[in-house]
Amino acid sequence: MTRLLEEKITALHGAGGQVMEKLIAERILPKFKFRAAGPIGLDHLDDGAVVDLPPGKLVITTDSHVVKPLFFPGGDIGKLAVTGTVNDLVVMGARPVAMTLAVVVEEGFPLSDLERILESAAQVLSKLGLPLVTGDTKVMGKGELDGIVLNTTGIGVAERPISDAGLKEGDWIVVTGPVGDHGMAILCARNELPVESPVGSDVAPLWPALAEAVATGGITAMKDPTRGGLAAALNEMARKSGVGIEVEEEKIPVRPEVRGLCELLGLSPYELACEGRAVLGVREEKLEQVLAALCRHPLTAQAQVIGRTSREYSGKVVLRTAVGGKRFLEMPLGDPVPRIC
Repeated sequence: MTRLLEEKITALHGAGGQVMEKLIAERILPKFKFRAAGPIGLDHLDDGAVVDLPPGKLVITTDSHVVKPLFFPGGDIGKLAVTGTVNDLVVMGARPVAMTLAVVVEEGFPLSDLERILESAAQVLSKLGLPLVTGDTKVMGKGELDGIVLNTTGIGVAERPISDAGLKEGDWIVVTGPVGDHGMAILCARNELPVESPVGSDVAPLWPALAEAVATGGITAMKDPTRGGLAAALNEMARKSGVGIEVEEEKIPVRPEVRGLCELLGLSPYELACEGRAVLGVREEKLEQVLAALCRHPLTAQAQVIGRTSREYSGKVVLRTAVGGKRFLEMPLGDPVPRIC
């Protein structure tokens, strides 16, 4: 029977939830049957891939950035592009060593805005001592693109790569700071919400803040909660690791202004994206050492233990509420705020 309606891409297909996972699993991965051998490859759908290059491990990640608006409280698309790619390397346990940058820009885009965006990206690279090793520029016709798109590829090295599928029973779950800041900052800026206390994005590179914690050898799994926020990150980690995760609502750090706006708008802070946070699985005997390392850096000084893994609810995440009840913290269909990165 001829289809009456042609299937088309929607915003949910890029929002980091169930719909995007289905698109990747059913429409994209099956087409790439030849894959380079490595301990963490395309099939794992981790934050990066690992290639064996004895005596070390090469970690590679790539990302495209379409955030709207391009400039927001706390950052812009240039800072976000470099930071997001660095963080994808860091949560794989890798030290960033090089980056590429491709710019696709619309005809008529202000040169002053382009320079501002590139300067912002350059400042992050300079602060990290990270070289930009190659790049590309393309111009699209007027109306063929919404301003500008940045693509970045990051290269890192790791002695012991960390997968987001490495959780074990009894591991503690740690989040490195308040969640939901970036998603709410984008939402407020995009819709020009009249808020008394403006929310700033948490966008910041997690290197070198996580370097000492990684060096302890106590981190079993790690992920940055970008699209879909904390809820998506925890569900991915639980499902891939085959363990249950139980977290306590009262221990999850959320800024009062973010929580207040979420209640007003009917959103969950656990589904809003972060761009300067990480979720860690930590072995019990290394917990104090990891927390001490995190607390020595301003970016991760508010790290908080929010829960633990168990045999119960294998592959699921359970939220113990403030009133003592329990409910599943489900994988979101997609990030409630599209185009956040």
